[in-house]
Amino acid sequence: MDQKLLLLINRDWTSPAADRFMSVMSSAGFWMPLFAGCAVALAAFGGFRGRAFVLLGLVCLVVNDSGIANTLKHALHRPRPWQALDGVRQVDLARVHPQVIGLWKPLRISYSHHVADVGAGRSLPSAHTINTMTFALLAALFYRRAEFLAIPVIVGWSRIYVGSHWPSDVAVSLFLGAGSTLVMAALAEAAWRRLGARWLPRLQDRHPFLFSK
Repeated sequence: MDQKLLLLINRDWTSPAADRFMSVMSSAGFWMPLFAGCAVALAAFGGFRGRAFVLLGLVCLVVNDSGIANTLKHALHRPRPWQALDGVRQVDLARVHPQVIGLWKPLRISYSHHVADVGAGRSLPSAHTINTMTFALLAALFYRRAEFLAIPVIVGWSRIYVGSHWPSDVAVSLFLGAGSTLVMAALAEAAWRRLGARWLPRLQDRHPFLFSK
């Protein structure tokens, strides 16, 4: 079932426009400058909520990406689709810097050739999906906008589309990212209520809850 769904998304449900869109959504290099700029802007001009969002987001990113995702990748060694199957489409933006220039360049599209000994895989979990879920869920909590949660679903789909992950990788990663982020958000809320009153009483009086109600 996992393989059939992969091939449907990766080879059958495709178009030139989708190739371009999905390669953009899947490119960390494309979005990183934008995310960094937004983080700086929120920290500088976003008030208490913006600074709390950026700070907690960075903490969750370290735990989810460097901790959970990286540890599981090295423990599970699951091969990526292009490592395990013939004919998986690999779709990516052109290798240019900055990556945004790749929007106007021809895409890099190739097809995998299965090799019996592929070595250690890094397919499970999808760090792209976990990290996107981390920030999307925090944005939904801080700003009360549930539509942010559509972003990690699109990013996860794009990772299947470009041949980097199995559908089951993405499904697991969505739940893993949401679960770990919710746990850390609950711990941060509890810590703010207890320690904020002790260390920053005036600020805590103005913002008694980390996540506004």
